[in-house]
Parts: sequence; C-alpha cells; structure tokens
Amino acid sequence: MKRNIWWLSVIGIIILLLIILIAFATGNSNEDISKKSKRAKMSIAVDAIIAQPSLLVNSISVTGSLVAFDEVELKSETSGRIVSLNLDEGNHVKEGTLLVQLFNDDLQAQMKKLQAQHQMQQQIVNRQGELLKVNGISQDDYDQSVFQLNALSAEIEIQKTMIRKTQVLAPFDGVIGLRHVSLGAIVNSSTLLATIRSEDKLKLDFQVPEKYGSLIKPGMNVQFTMYNRETVYKATVIATERKIDANNRNLKIRALVVSKAEELIPGAFANITLSLSENPNAMLIPTQSVIPQEKLKKVIVAKNGKAHFVTVVTGVRKETTIEIVDGIQPGDTVIRTGILFLKEGDLLTYQSVTSAEL
Repeated sequence: MKRNIWWLSVIGIIILLLIILIAFATGNSNEDISKKSKRAKMSIAVDAIIAQPSLLVNSISVTGSLVAFDEVELKSETSGRIVSLNLDEGNHVKEGTLLVQLFNDDLQAQMKKLQAQHQMQQQIVNRQGELLKVNGISQDDYDQSVFQLNALSAEIEIQKTMIRKTQVLAPFDGVIGLRHVSLGAIVNSSTLLATIRSEDKLKLDFQVPEKYGSLIKPGMNVQFTMYNRETVYKATVIATERKIDANNRNLKIRALVVSKAEELIPGAFANITLSLSENPNAMLIPTQSVIPQEKLKKVIVAKNGKAHFVTVVTGVRKETTIEIVDGIQPGDTVIRTGILFLKEGDLLTYQSVTSAEL
C-alpha cells in the first residue's frame, strides 16, 4: 500500500513539472508574438535620398616633381686651362653663346700651318692641271698632287674639330646655374663647369599605380598645386613610360606644364589630380548606405513605406559617395541612416528625404 502511494506521488510531481514547462513555453511564444506584432505596428524613423543620375569624375591624386624641359651639366670635351669664362650665375644666354674657352694657341698655330700648306698645294695642283692639258706632266703625278691636297683639307677639318673642343657653347637658350670653376683652372672631360636649364618650359614627372596605366593617354589634362599654395596649375600628358616599374608596380608619366608662373621651378614638389574618366549618368549614393556582406553588398530601398534589402554592384568609390553600377534605378528611395536597426519589411517614417546630388 505504501509502495503504491510513493509511485503516485512521483507521477504527480512529474505531471506538475510538465504543466509548468508547457505554461512557460506558451508564455514565451505569446511574448514573441506580441513583440513581433508591436514591431510590425511600430515604424522606424530614417533619413533617405532619392536616387538620381549625376556627374561622376573618376580621378586619382598622386605626387610628383617639376623638371626642367632641358637641363644639362656643362663639361669640356678635352683637357686644358680656362682662359675665358662667361658663366655668370643666373644669367640668360642664347644658344651658341661661348661660355668657356680653353687655351688653344698651339692648335691655332698648327691650323695656320696647315692652311698655308693647303694654299701652296692648291697652287701646285692648279699649275699641274695646266701642264696635264699639254701633256707636260703624267696623270699619276697630277693625281698624287690632288691626293696631297685632299689630305691637307682633311687635316684642317680635324684641326677645326680639336679647336672646337676647347670651347664650351650654350646648347640651347637657358639660364646658367651655379658655377663650379674659376678662370685659370685646369679642367678635363669629367670636370663639372656649371649647369644650364631652359626656362620657358617645364615638365611634370609623376607615377600612377599599375591598374590605372591603361587609362593614361597623351593629351590628358592634369591639375596640380604647389606646397603651401592654393593656386591650381595645369599640365598636359605628353608621354608615358613603356613599361611598369618592377620595384613599385607603378607607371611613370610625363606632362608638359601649360601654366606660366615664377614660383614654378625645377625640383619643386607637386600635388597632382588626374581625371581618368567622366560619367554624366552615374548613380551615386552615400557610402554609409551600402551594407557590406561576405560575398555581396546591399542597400535598403523603401517601397510602399517598407524596408526592402536590394543586392547592388558598386563601382567607383569617392570620399563620401559610391557609384552603384547595378541594383537601383533612378527615383528609388535609398535609406541612409538607421540601416543597422532595420529588417526586411519594417515600416518606415521619413525624417528627411533629399536628392542624391551630393
């Protein structure tokens, strides 16, 4: 009898526990349903934009340096002593101006000797030519005299070249830089005399990442600014290197500076903006409107007052905006705030709705 009472007690306790568990589960279910019902009835305040086509300028910013269009180191082709020096620092010179003269009196004397010999040999050839007409001299003797005359002419040309090598001329119109020698100095072909650079033109050298290399074409416009200056200067791309630099995977670009200004000097640092392309019908939205996921990106579009998640394909990214290549259409209402709290189908209340012309 006691044993039966004990079993009845155990069964009663088990039944009571089951009743409590069922009641608890039912309560939670009702609570969840209540929460979902409340969320369905409650709208979430958001800011939105109306997607519209707008102009997108795809540009990159890089750094570069100004370079003289022409710049060379002035050196002598031969060794000697400087007897004349016309290297005034900062002086403007014309092409062909004599800048440095080395001692060449010995060469000049040798030139006079050769010229005298040439003149004498010319007279001999003339006389022998008259004799040849009356058979007063053999053809071989005459040919020998002509050969000697031509040999003297060649020696004179060689001597002129040697004399020219004692002179350093301005290779182009330009400005003399710092002078490194003085009058009377003994110099050779490795001695730096001074530098000269052209002043009327400047080049702008810079590099762009490899992925932009195919977009750079001669004739493209370049804008740049100088350190601590707000003035915007202009240049035009004239050439690109024909290979990618293996060290940094960049492509070297050279542009011709169009702007004229005294503050533009070779070697100066430049901040460069290069416009790669323009799209007048780009769909731009704020960057914060895009929800990045593992393999795709989404934005929230409002339809009939409810939130709908749309998969998009993005393009060019700017500081505050991003291009949407596919996924939204002109006139779509794109949510820009509160996106972390929204779920599919949530009711929306608009705090503000603006145009996408950002």
